[in-house]
Amino acid sequence: MGIRITGTGSYIPSIVEKNEDFYNHEFLNADGSSINSPNEVIVEKFKAITGIQERRYVKKELLNSDIAFYASQKAIEDAKIDKESINYIICAHNYGDVKHNTEQSDTVPSIASRVKHLLKIENPKCVGYDLLFGCPGWIEGVIQAKAFIASGLAKRCLVIGTETLSRVIDKHDRDSMIYSDGAGAVIVEETNESGGIIAHDTATFTLDEAHFIYFGETNHPEITDQRRYIKMYGRKIYEFAITHVPMALKACLEESGFSINDVKKILIHQANEKMDEAIVKRFYKLHNMEMPDGIMPMTINTLGNSSVATIPTLFDMILKGKLKNQSINKGDVIMFASVGAGMNINAIVYKH
Repeated sequence: MGIRITGTGSYIPSIVEKNEDFYNHEFLNADGSSINSPNEVIVEKFKAITGIQERRYVKKELLNSDIAFYASQKAIEDAKIDKESINYIICAHNYGDVKHNTEQSDTVPSIASRVKHLLKIENPKCVGYDLLFGCPGWIEGVIQAKAFIASGLAKRCLVIGTETLSRVIDKHDRDSMIYSDGAGAVIVEETNESGGIIAHDTATFTLDEAHFIYFGETNHPEITDQRRYIKMYGRKIYEFAITHVPMALKACLEESGFSINDVKKILIHQANEKMDEAIVKRFYKLHNMEMPDGIMPMTINTLGNSSVATIPTLFDMILKGKLKNQSINKGDVIMFASVGAGMNINAIVYKH
């Protein structure tokens, strides 16, 4: 018996926003002062650090709950299950439904309730709730699904990671180039097969780190509207992540009973290419090893950072053969890991 992911689905928005599309933006420092570099130089430095060349945005008419629904439909179809048999819908996001060109996010009813409505699930015992946990939200949702199933409170859960970050970015902030939109979903259930979710680890750091990512005002001093945007202290996040995430991976792997040599893939939150590489390299250094080639599949160069959606989207793409030179085979031991607002860190060891 094992608690396994039996179906996956994702929604990748159709609008491609390339780095060159930011050449006409007026980027400013956090204090509103001008940046003494042309945008072409700013964008090129950004690409060198993050690895991002383009990202995806949703169409104006779409909401976060819509793309969550599209990904969920695909996961349900992939798992070949009756949607009425789902006990929990756990939806990880951070900003709710934000309509195009509006100032306020909408979180009532929950995104999970909206997805259940769109799926036309009639069963009232299918319980939907939202999970606000920063970028590690989808992994934490999978951990919660596993706990529900292991305790006997559920047999089958739908876990979604969905975000429309294009609706909460400050176009006068260089960091706005990082963020993108997308949705990924999975069905988690108990099966007669062994493997599945083997071990997990989660931590929240708040003494000094709680506000490394926050909601703040635009960098433009002459704009006086009440809108708030996603903001971050990038250097602090980088230092935090490369210090703590490798240790979380190590603790999780030790709990699983597998060795570092058993790990075939590490699916890490796609936040920043250099940061992700530094995290995984440090993880292997803790085991006196070099990071193996191909161990860390990446989509950030074309999809950007879609927060909670990055890992389930990446997982779905690999399983569906949509990521070049990457595959996950039956019996492979893989790891999921994420870090984000809170500041939260988590990891899972999973045997496919």
